[in-house]
Amino acid sequence: MKNTIIDLFENAVRNYGDEPFMYEKLQSTFEPTSFNQLRDIVYDFGAGLCDLGVQPKDNIALLSEGRNLWICSELALLYAGAVSVPLSIKLEESNDLLFRLRHAECKYLIVSGQQLRKIRTIREQLTDLKYLILLDRVDDMQPDEIYYEDLMVRGKRYLEAHREEFLAVGQAIQNDDLATITYTSGTTADPKGVCLTHRNYTANVDQSLGLVPISRGYKMLIILPLDHCFAHVVGFYSMMKNGGRIATVPAGKTPMEALRNIPIAIKEFKPNVMMSVPTLAKNFKKNIEQTVRASGKVAERLYNIGLNAAIRYNKDGWNRGTKGSFLLKPLIWAVDKLVFQKVRQGLGGELDFFIGGGALLDIDLQRYYCAIGIPMLQGYGLSEATPVISANTLKKHRFGSSGLLVQPMDIKILDEDGNECPTGKSGEIVIRGENVMAGYWKNPKSTAETVIDGWLHTGDMGYMHESGFLYVMGRFKSLLIASDGEKYAPEGIEECITEKLPYVNNTMMYNNQSPYTICVLDVDKGKLPQGAEGARKIREDLDKFRAGREFGGLFPDRWLPATFIIADEPFSEKNRMINSTMKMVRSKVEAAYKDRIEYAFTPEGKDPANPLNCKALS
Repeated sequence: MKNTIIDLFENAVRNYGDEPFMYEKLQSTFEPTSFNQLRDIVYDFGAGLCDLGVQPKDNIALLSEGRNLWICSELALLYAGAVSVPLSIKLEESNDLLFRLRHAECKYLIVSGQQLRKIRTIREQLTDLKYLILLDRVDDMQPDEIYYEDLMVRGKRYLEAHREEFLAVGQAIQNDDLATITYTSGTTADPKGVCLTHRNYTANVDQSLGLVPISRGYKMLIILPLDHCFAHVVGFYSMMKNGGRIATVPAGKTPMEALRNIPIAIKEFKPNVMMSVPTLAKNFKKNIEQTVRASGKVAERLYNIGLNAAIRYNKDGWNRGTKGSFLLKPLIWAVDKLVFQKVRQGLGGELDFFIGGGALLDIDLQRYYCAIGIPMLQGYGLSEATPVISANTLKKHRFGSSGLLVQPMDIKILDEDGNECPTGKSGEIVIRGENVMAGYWKNPKSTAETVIDGWLHTGDMGYMHESGFLYVMGRFKSLLIASDGEKYAPEGIEECITEKLPYVNNTMMYNNQSPYTICVLDVDKGKLPQGAEGARKIREDLDKFRAGREFGGLFPDRWLPATFIIADEPFSEKNRMINSTMKMVRSKVEAAYKDRIEYAFTPEGKDPANPLNCKALS
């Protein structure tokens, strides 16, 4: 049965018509755009693209901050039969944009005013590019640039003469036709273009809604970049299908202004659900704790009492209220009324839950958000799976797990020899379903290595629990190997160190059949004593993870770092140690600190207060 994004949108327009779908704050308040109004904009915009010369299967890049026009633009180009190449606004380096635009052979580019400078810098090198469609009017419009409103005027005229012809283009699109080419986050020199079809998207929408249903009129504030397929599926397409309502955060003039706009938008739009990633989850928690401390000692004490009681009551999620912990319920209810309700007001007052994606979410953060009454439902996915593979739900969740599998979808856990592992044993996660990508753009070799007989080899390590929950343990290919051949995943330890030690921003562990494990620490130097004193402080805190200490028992002592390297500068997107989805790029850190890693395995380098660490903390 044909089920494209065009079909999904047309059905939503028929079902919800004049009901609001998109909200945007252009002046003082969030103003609605109905499904019918969106359809009219999309038709005019799409017809304008046809009039400009866009042909079916042309690749059109989209580079803009999150806004209503982003969604309008993508739908419009799909109606013109084209393929979207969504680009991250975090791509600052000209060569990053240049590679993607050239590799995808983009003939057109839809771009916001703020991003236009980046494109003009490399414009002469983009020989395939015919036109730039600007989402903001600029004074110095170039001959090959056209303002989108002017394009829509052309679209209206085009529809008067060619309406049936235009609509036939969208209806001719089939399930297996490409919808987007989504580039990976750049963990290698040449990022790969993930080819996702119309059916990949509509299938993953159905799969996702099977786990986390969205009610008609439900509100989502999208705070994550729209270029990623996570925002496509869980954000606007799932909400669209079920008659939900979405809003984006005002971009502001700078990235910092955009961040400051998030809490303001939450309070004003009052969402019922939001998507999140670990970085945002940690920031929200810090802001909440600061607000509670500012409320006085009594409020802080009540908050801590209620938090501890709720964590004890919730246990691991699936067993909440068991073994006598139900006796805590009256206390939790009282503190909720006095404190937690006010905490939730700071997040709009109507937020029911978060949907967590991206990197692994620390189990303590999951317990925390559930305790304050806004569960953060950890999920798992990757771009090659469009992206959702599993998720915890409000009714069924296990802290520390990545949730239940979407359905229908098949899964296998394979060991290094390709043999299927029994329940409870870890190996590579391999999946098969309609959400599996069509392949990598112009990269048959990587496609053949990644999708074998319809099975997507994720490169992630995990295991299936007997309860049916999936546990993801990190990258299968990033396993550390001890000198005795023992293999173990570093991500859980790295997350724990970063979470427990307040001055640590990022942790990267290293062991390649070495005498012991080390770690590279990106620290906030302003929170530590200088020189040797600071190094000794870090050593003392890392020792807290050893058996018998404050955090002992979380991991085997033999896996813990015996020494560490203080990074010379913070991990960032600029130095490429963090990618555009805020994940650490392990290979870049290893390359940057190659000499110091070797030094850490010398007698002098093993001493935490070695000269290089002392210099980094000076």
